[in-house]
Amino acid sequence: MIPFRISKDEVNALPLGQFEGEIYLIDQADDVQEVVDFLEDQPMLGFDTETKPSFKKGIINQVSLLQLSTPEQAFLFRLNEVGFPDSVRNLLEKENIVKIGAAVHDDIKALGKLTDSFYPNSFFDLNDELKKVGFHNVGVRNLCAMVLGMRISKSEQVSNWEAVELTERQQRYAATDAWACLEIFKKLRKDGYLDALFKS
Repeated sequence: MIPFRISKDEVNALPLGQFEGEIYLIDQADDVQEVVDFLEDQPMLGFDTETKPSFKKGIINQVSLLQLSTPEQAFLFRLNEVGFPDSVRNLLEKENIVKIGAAVHDDIKALGKLTDSFYPNSFFDLNDELKKVGFHNVGVRNLCAMVLGMRISKSEQVSNWEAVELTERQQRYAATDAWACLEIFKKLRKDGYLDALFKS
């Protein structure tokens, strides 16, 4: 049985886990289309974004990184380098690909600021949807603990996502967040926890 609530102590007692698959960093516009062509064939993708933190009042940075993940591969688009290409925007607007994230409203809003028109489609927000089926604690860290039985590190969350080079730890952290959302969804769907949400 998957618990619907968890304490901080219980989370901290779990073993550390992370995405162990291949990570692809896309920081050249020429590389975008090939990746999009691959992602368009996936039925579902883990989704997340990262933004360079601002420690000054009134200064809000634009989203720096878009992460899309399959079970084995994570693709990190450096939007501060490549912009928000039409092909990537179109991918996020496709109805036939489910994009799974946590608190996706903020991510979508941030991406919308990079373009004149953005009509996101088929996003599944774990935070919103899982409250409907009885989860008391949500958020990627809590859900990873309850559903996947592991603790994920949040140490890179407020690091500089616009650094010239993203460190291995930053890349692994960013990939893990998107991948974890996908894995949480897959396990809950397989075990019947989402049946009430998908009744035809």
